[in-house]
Amino acid sequence: MKISELEVRYVAALANLNLTEEETHKLRADLDEILGYIDKLNELDTSNVPPMAQVLYEQEGTATLRADVPHEPLGNAEALADAPLSGAGHFKVPKVIER
Repeated sequence: MKISELEVRYVAALANLNLTEEETHKLRADLDEILGYIDKLNELDTSNVPPMAQVLYEQEGTATLRADVPHEPLGNAEALADAPLSGAGHFKVPKVIER
């Protein structure tokens, strides 16, 4: 195993998650599988791949990226118009972290 149960519990604590014993074992297996896949990817020779290479090449009509055209941003009132709760020019959200 590439990751220990202690490390899984540490990461869960950082994410403020309370995991059961069963969830901890499943997450450990899942993370081991992910780390194994990363090890396989690290075996690939990428010496001839330029940094930040774009996988979408210039193709008429098939490229999924839109043109980067500057435009006016939303104003504060427009951004808050559909907010369920706002005040003093800000979004209001419920407190989610309690320790």
